[in-house]
Amino acid sequence: MSALLVLITAPAAVAPTLARHLVEARLAACVNLLPGVRSIYRWQGEVCEDAETLLLAKTAADRFDDLRAEVLRKHPYELPEIVAVKLSDAHPPYLQWLLSQVSDPSSP
Repeated sequence: MSALLVLITAPAAVAPTLARHLVEARLAACVNLLPGVRSIYRWQGEVCEDAETLLLAKTAADRFDDLRAEVLRKHPYELPEIVAVKLSDAHPPYLQWLLSQVSDPSSP
């Protein structure tokens, strides 16, 4: 099974609640919050600039669709950033822990 690092930007007021929800729902093993991110982007024909928090969520590849669906359901943006990067190398015991934390607790 492979793991992913999922990058999500969110308003600072929303980020901790979203991160906690993803971990409690076993959609992410861990979410790091990096406050103070300044995002500059083009949206609906205008250049915008916003203060955000970057969430670094670690999950199993087979949990990504569920994680993405939950972020879309809970996120206040019309089009949130949700970008997944495959983890090609990781400390094996950490990877084992990560994958165990996002497994379905009702499955054997």
